[in-house]
Amino acid sequence: SSSSGDEALRDKRARILSRGLPKQKPIEGVKQVVVVASGKGGVGKSTTAVNIALALAANDSTKEVGLLDADIYGPSIPKMMNLKGNPELTPKNLMRPLKNYGIACMSMGFLIEETAPVVWRGLMVMSAVEKLLRQVDWGQLDYLVIDMPPGTGDVQLSVSQNIPIAGAVIVSTPQDVALLDARKGAEMFRKVHVPVLGLVQNMSVFQCPKCKHKTHIFGADGVRDLAKTLGLDILGDIPLHVSIRETCDSGQPVVISQPQSDAAKAYLKIAMEISRRLPVPPA
Repeated sequence: SSSSGDEALRDKRARILSRGLPKQKPIEGVKQVVVVASGKGGVGKSTTAVNIALALAANDSTKEVGLLDADIYGPSIPKMMNLKGNPELTPKNLMRPLKNYGIACMSMGFLIEETAPVVWRGLMVMSAVEKLLRQVDWGQLDYLVIDMPPGTGDVQLSVSQNIPIAGAVIVSTPQDVALLDARKGAEMFRKVHVPVLGLVQNMSVFQCPKCKHKTHIFGADGVRDLAKTLGLDILGDIPLHVSIRETCDSGQPVVISQPQSDAAKAYLKIAMEISRRLPVPPA
């Protein structure tokens, strides 16, 4: 019959398509991977990733958390986490992550000079990402937070197709230009069957430290409107606050250095929302 013929054709197509994709293989010792992404650069994605990783650990002291910097061209995790030096190698020739504030970290920034530019073509970048994913001894982690590079290119696709991802978090400012790219980021994860846990509205409002007047520098509620359009939730709002920038620049992120501040509380709430939305990991 024609319906069984159609079905056979669909099966054949699916098999051909799946041949081109690498088989997803979990990272040894890692229970759940959470990627923090943005369509656009400069929206505070790395700052958000760092503080989310610290907040996941702060919310539950029984959880082990790792942080992987997948931005090969512009690694910022070493500075934000106040880490320097080369990783040691295990007897199995795996890299040992560097650790600070209880978080195991790995970054291209540990493997090159701090001021050296990475002038590489796509294939070399993909090879570096593969090494950061597969040739690291993470020990036993409950969460591995991956700070993705901006955009929807090779690195994002490679990470999404190579490892099982429990959920993606999209970071954007409320500005129209950033929202256009955030939408592309969310759609990309949907196409590769990665669940989007929700959006983070970053730099949502600026409060003058002297007169306390609030100004929506990048516009108000743009990310909320986008979330409604995409049928996604807002995980939280992060204000545009000088202390968030200063603490990350000094290698003492706000969740660690100012845990009672409004900014730290916003990150802790977002981390709580993330862990609540993640599927229960296999025992």
